[in-house]
Amino acid sequence: MAKRKRLSPAQPGYLATAPETKSALSGPLPSASAAPAPIAQVASEAASQAALQELSDVLQNARAKGLMVEEIALDTIDETYLVRDRIHQDEEEMEALMASLRARGQQSPIEVVPLSGRADGKAWGLISGWRRLTALRRLYAEGSESEFATVKALVIRPESAGAAYVAMVEENEIRVNLSHYERARIAVRSLKEGVFPSQRKALQELFANVPRAKRSKIGSFVALVEALDAVLYFPAAISEKLGLALVRRLGEDPGFEARLKAQLQAAERSDAGEELALLTAALEVEEQAQNQALNMASELEHAPVPPVPTAPRIREIAPSHTTGERISLQAAPGLRLGYRPDAQQIELSGSAVTAELLEDLKAWLKTR
Repeated sequence: MAKRKRLSPAQPGYLATAPETKSALSGPLPSASAAPAPIAQVASEAASQAALQELSDVLQNARAKGLMVEEIALDTIDETYLVRDRIHQDEEEMEALMASLRARGQQSPIEVVPLSGRADGKAWGLISGWRRLTALRRLYAEGSESEFATVKALVIRPESAGAAYVAMVEENEIRVNLSHYERARIAVRSLKEGVFPSQRKALQELFANVPRAKRSKIGSFVALVEALDAVLYFPAAISEKLGLALVRRLGEDPGFEARLKAQLQAAERSDAGEELALLTAALEVEEQAQNQALNMASELEHAPVPPVPTAPRIREIAPSHTTGERISLQAAPGLRLGYRPDAQQIELSGSAVTAELLEDLKAWLKTR
């Protein structure tokens, strides 16, 4: 029987890195694990560059689509880039917004568009977020705190000026309930800026997502903006009912605009309530005058019509007067007769001259 050979235990450093050896030309040679193979190193660098390029492309695409929030210095934003649709800012609402910004910071970004070549250094034009920008500026002015020196913003690139106005209107429609007057005013101003070719197109583009009935009412307020925007102090407070009544009156009486403007310019109005009271009173006076005129016309229409003068009575007048003299006499209650022999002219005037009298006179003339 063959004798078994005892095996010695494995050496602890058997699988360890082999000791460095020396080259006859360059000295010690690095071990196999000291540096990666050239092809592995090239592949690693290529993968890193590809990942960085992909990340850069994603960021650029997100920024181009307005999906990336950036921090922008307050003094580089031009809030007058667009004609704002908001006319009046309630101070209590502004104080509440400032308190929220102090406590929680800015939760929702504003929207801006990049500008170039501005001499004043403004690099961004405000699209939406006027209230948040204003509140942050007021907070920074109070204490110059660094947290209020910048604003979070989405950088968007509208295809046209019209698209920029639409973005502003849609953002405000979501966040705040604008009045019909403010909506109509932005339609009027955008048309004057040349953004839209017609008022109808401006209303359709700006309020495309608004129900047709509401858009029609906004269109009615356009007449009010065009007539009174220069003399109103608190137009955003005008209710739908009062505004439509004023528009209707402006359309019925061309002289109403001038009279109302004169009253507004002569009156002291320290708040919206005083201005609304003035508008309401002026409208009531006009409506009362119109009703009185209609009642008077109705009374005249139903008044008894005097008999038509007979032919002999008219013919007897001419021979007794000289040529060139105008004869005028009261032929009947509410009816005056005038006669000019030289001009061969007979005139009838007075409250009794009605459509029925005209028809009776025509019938008599046909039979004489």
